[in-house]
Amino acid sequence: MLDEVERWLARRSWSVTDRPLEQVLAAKRGTRVSVVLPALDEEATVGDIVAVIRRELMSRAVPLVDELVVVDSGSTDRTAEVAAAAGARVVARDAILPRIPALPGKGEVLWRSLMATDGDVVCFVDADLRDFSADFVSGIVGPLLTDPDVDFVKAMYDRPLGDAPGQGGRVTELVARPLLNLHWPRLAGFVQPLGGEYAVRRSLLERLPFPVGYGVELGLLVDALHSAGLDALAQVDVGVRKHRHQDEQALGRMAAAIYRTAQLRLSRGHLVRPWLTQFERADGGDGPGAQGGFVPRTYPVDTEERPPMVEIAEYAHRRVA
Repeated sequence: MLDEVERWLARRSWSVTDRPLEQVLAAKRGTRVSVVLPALDEEATVGDIVAVIRRELMSRAVPLVDELVVVDSGSTDRTAEVAAAAGARVVARDAILPRIPALPGKGEVLWRSLMATDGDVVCFVDADLRDFSADFVSGIVGPLLTDPDVDFVKAMYDRPLGDAPGQGGRVTELVARPLLNLHWPRLAGFVQPLGGEYAVRRSLLERLPFPVGYGVELGLLVDALHSAGLDALAQVDVGVRKHRHQDEQALGRMAAAIYRTAQLRLSRGHLVRPWLTQFERADGGDGPGAQGGFVPRTYPVDTEERPPMVEIAEYAHRRVA
C-alpha cells in the first residue's frame, strides 16, 4: 500500500506553477466552472475573496470562472450584503430546495449548492480565508481542465497557527489522518484531507452522498475513492492558507462529527450514541472559574446525510430539461 501511495504522490500531486493560468484557460474550451462559497457570518472576509475571483478569473475575454455563488446559511451579519456588493450572486440556503427543510451544517450548504449552480466543474472555497489568492481556484481547477482522467482535486498548503508554521490542522492530525491511514490507507497521501478548497466534476459530485455537517470533506473524499478510484483523485500545492481558527471545544465537536462520518462508512450496523459531552469551567462568582467547578455541556454529533443529488426529483427534472 505504501508503494501505491508513493506512486500516486508522484503522479497526482502538483504545484500551482505546473499549470500556468494561460495553459489552463487554453484547455477550458466549453467547460463551465462554478465557484461556491459557503458562508455563515463572514462579512470580514467574503468580500475580498469574491473581489479577487472576479478581478483575476472572471474579467478576462475567456474567463476561467463562469459562475460565482455565495450560499448564505443564515448569517446575522452583513455577509450577504458584502458578497453581493463585491459581485457574487448570493443565494439563501433555505431558498434552495425549499421542499426539504434545511439542516444546520456546512455539508448541507454544499449539497444544496448543486441545485443553485450549473457548472460542469464545481469548486468549493471557504469564505473565511484571509490574504486570498486566485491560485486557490485556478490551481485546483487546472487539472480537471487539462487531464480528463482527473475528477476530484484538493488544495494542499501550509496552515499556520499564529506564529507557528504548519500547526493549524489540529483535527486533521489528531483525528482525520489516523482514521485515513488505518482504514483507507490509499488516501494517506492527501496533505489536507479536511481542507475546504476542492474542485470536482459535477458528474461525480452529484452521485455522492453529503454528510450535512463537518464530516462532509472526509465523507466526500472516502466516497470519491470508492466511486472513481485513487487515480481520479489529485492535489495541488497552492501555498499558504490563512483563516479564522476555532477554539478547542468547537474543534472537539468537529472531531466527533468526522469520527462519526468515518464510522458510518465503516459499518452501517449498530452505532454508538451520537452525542459529545464537553466541559466548561463554571463561574463561581469571584471571577471566571473561581470555586465553580466544571459544567458538562452535551452536543449532538452531526449524523444526517443527504442522498446523492441525482436522487432528488427537482435536480433530475432540471437535468432532463
